[in-house]
Amino acid sequence: MTSSPLQSATAPETGDPGSATAAHRPVSFADLTTIHVGGPVGRLVEATTSQELVDAVRSADAAGTPVLVIGGGSNLLVGDDGFDGTVVRVATSGLRVDGTRMHVDAGVEWDLVVRTALDHGLAGIEALSGIPGSTGGTPVQNVGAYGASTSDWLESVTVLDRESGEVEVWDNARCGFGSHRSSAFKYTDRYVVVDVTFALRRSDESAPVRYAALAERLGVRIGESVSAREVRDAVIALRTDRGMVWDEAEHDSWSVGSFFLNPIVSSVPPEALGSPQFTDPKGIKLSAAWLIEHAGFSRGYGERVGTGRATLSTRHVLAVTNRGGASAADVTALASHVRAGVRDKYGITLIPECRLVNCTLD
Repeated sequence: MTSSPLQSATAPETGDPGSATAAHRPVSFADLTTIHVGGPVGRLVEATTSQELVDAVRSADAAGTPVLVIGGGSNLLVGDDGFDGTVVRVATSGLRVDGTRMHVDAGVEWDLVVRTALDHGLAGIEALSGIPGSTGGTPVQNVGAYGASTSDWLESVTVLDRESGEVEVWDNARCGFGSHRSSAFKYTDRYVVVDVTFALRRSDESAPVRYAALAERLGVRIGESVSAREVRDAVIALRTDRGMVWDEAEHDSWSVGSFFLNPIVSSVPPEALGSPQFTDPKGIKLSAAWLIEHAGFSRGYGERVGTGRATLSTRHVLAVTNRGGASAADVTALASHVRAGVRDKYGITLIPECRLVNCTLD
């Protein structure tokens, strides 16, 4: 464990968010999330520096106030009753390139990190282009796409341990990366990501292409490399085709991204033997999208479920989308309905990938 200089900071007085900006206008989670649903925020604090972030969380913890830390709101679903506590929005913006290393504050838009890496001739994370949200969420989710994962290039993470009150620097090995989209930070409120350091590779050439759809788009074989910028362009095009690039005018992007994780099973149910299958340290990983579609849920499904204001994306069955005016209850009702259908057919219970706050699935 390595101490950070932030560890010596003194928490502000109770109720004082330091120099962070406390919002006084009424705010709801519909304003703060990419799915545009969710009830009222009790009190919003925007932290624009790492010190403000640490101070705001420490202050609320010292006062015994419930705390919810959010970034870009791309992987978050909050119930219609909202959150009656302090919401700390991470709006930090520090980004520094030092040789082949990138030191990035948690609040920096993730795709800006990818673009900056390419501008500095650094390769490795180009397949993670176009993913919405902020950098602080990448180690939590061990964000991955098109054959690349955050853990492949992450060197260290600075975290606030809310239990001890200390700020620590964790190396890659301590972060608990293992199965796809897992980490020691997931499903716990104990740690707050303050900043992340990536160790990249100086090259204009991409990492070897590992994902079949990406290789096909690029016209290469799996394992070959091309220009890193070509990979970025192809990934953006693929994500756009699937409605997975954020666009305020496009309701297919009003989502939390992929709603469910790809399930990992010890044995494949007979009904799913024809599904895509991948090796995983914990067993066999199946495609949640395949299971959903073959359980009878097609793209755009949901118009006749509940209010019809939440449906599956018209481009990708893994995304539950707000078609305009949906509530959190609409979203969870559809997600529960789909999950029940998959469970009835395959005996597999899909697990939400997004974070659920004050709402649940049946």
